[in-house]
Amino acid sequence: MAKPIRLTKREWKVLEGKLRTEYPPSVLMIRGVMKLKLGFTVRQHRDYTDYDHKTNPGSYLSIFLDFYSEKKRTWFLLKYSDFINELNNEQ
Repeated sequence: MAKPIRLTKREWKVLEGKLRTEYPPSVLMIRGVMKLKLGFTVRQHRDYTDYDHKTNPGSYLSIFLDFYSEKKRTWFLLKYSDFINELNNEQ
């Protein structure tokens, strides 16, 4: 299994909206189809060591994209890395 990609909840929501415009709803709703078409599944992870409830109440929630193929991970990074970097620069 390839290394997962960690996103914030905000980054995932924006990326999910972009994926919804490019793929039919079944791709994001059914994990098996998501794994087949996109090469990853989505996992939420709560890390209470990073929790800062005063400045950012949702800071402890991270979204992980678990890839099952290094080829699919590389494809994803080539296609969406600029998009994700733009999100990071807006913050």
